[in-house]
Amino acid sequence: QVQLVESGGGLVQAGGSLRLSCAASGSFFRISAMGWYRQAPGKQRELVADISSGGSMNYADSVKGRFTISRDNAKNTVYLQMNSLKPEDTAVYYCNAQIVITYYGRSLDYWGQGTQVTVSS
Repeated sequence: QVQLVESGGGLVQAGGSLRLSCAASGSFFRISAMGWYRQAPGKQRELVADISSGGSMNYADSVKGRFTISRDNAKNTVYLQMNSLKPEDTAVYYCNAQIVITYYGRSLDYWGQGTQVTVSS
């Protein structure tokens, strides 16, 4: 059974930094794209950043220049370094991974349990 386990959320003052981690565990063939989404109260879940298996990155306009996504394929882990945090970054952050379970299988979406990030003004 595949699991995504997140860590690194918390409370930080505006202008501060946090680093989120998400590790995939279980039995699978490979991981293609990995990414981070967030959902603030009363809002829809939105893409923050994603990264392909080859390292191509994509960011939401609201976080460009402040957040950096990276991955360690050997550890099946994706990271999100968040700098210059703003109160509007407050949300539950979810890890996502597109995982191929078997050699002939198609990729399936997996989600972490979510980690709270709160930025105080």
